[in-house]
Amino acid sequence: MRRYAIVPPVAGRRDQIKMTDEEVASFVVDEKTVIVATHGPRGWPHLMPLWFLPRDDGIWGWTYAKSQKTRNLERDPRATLQIETGVEYDQLRGVMFECDTVLHRDPEVIEGIGVGLVDRYSGTGPEFDPMRDFFRSQVPKRVGLQFVERRRVTWDHRKLAGVY
Repeated sequence: MRRYAIVPPVAGRRDQIKMTDEEVASFVVDEKTVIVATHGPRGWPHLMPLWFLPRDDGIWGWTYAKSQKTRNLERDPRATLQIETGVEYDQLRGVMFECDTVLHRDPEVIEGIGVGLVDRYSGTGPEFDPMRDFFRSQVPKRVGLQFVERRRVTWDHRKLAGVY
């Protein structure tokens, strides 16, 4: 009778590379672009990059009210978001969120998102009024996006310490 080596299940490796909630929170704050996947009109995934604001109640962003992304989310509010970094396999890190999307059309909410984006991406604060004024001028053309997490998958290959 032959004996075979028992190979540990893949799930064990998955558990090794999971990020904790604290690691995810830090990672999301440090990264600057999220890829948003929505359901396109012909059934194909529609993937687009988006600047975002990490908040306690989800990931927030904005987009043009007439954009394909908005039309897709009006039809089906489900979206998958991915934030990732790393080039070499042993440095890959990321998080994928399955979300329900809330579209916000209140100008005050949209303005708050725009000003938050200026502050996050310009590296300045309230004194950066010219950019804030430009973003405020965009409010009538925009919708706010609130991505409410339903499920997540994370990976941090650095935790494998080069052993695959």
